[in-house]
Amino acid sequence: MTQQYYIYILASKRNGTLYIGSTSDLKQRVYLHKNKLIDGFTKKYNVTMLVYFEITDSRVSAIHREKQLRKWKRDWKLRLIEDENPHWGDLYDKL
Repeated sequence: MTQQYYIYILASKRNGTLYIGSTSDLKQRVYLHKNKLIDGFTKKYNVTMLVYFEITDSRVSAIHREKQLRKWKRDWKLRLIEDENPHWGDLYDKL
């Protein structure tokens, strides 16, 4: 089986503070964010809701996409989230 990599967006609340990251283990990474086990931005600003993610089979493409999304205007990021998750539900429980 091919290794999967994830690009994800966390939010503090609907239309709140956003965080974009990438990982090879999405469930574990979001668990760490939710339980404040990672020091930094998400812990400081309580950014714990998984509101969007993409899957790729390459670490390089995941990192490239993460950097691309981080450069996007906020409106574009909000539209991306709302196209896939219009109610801003926490997707963590569906992993």
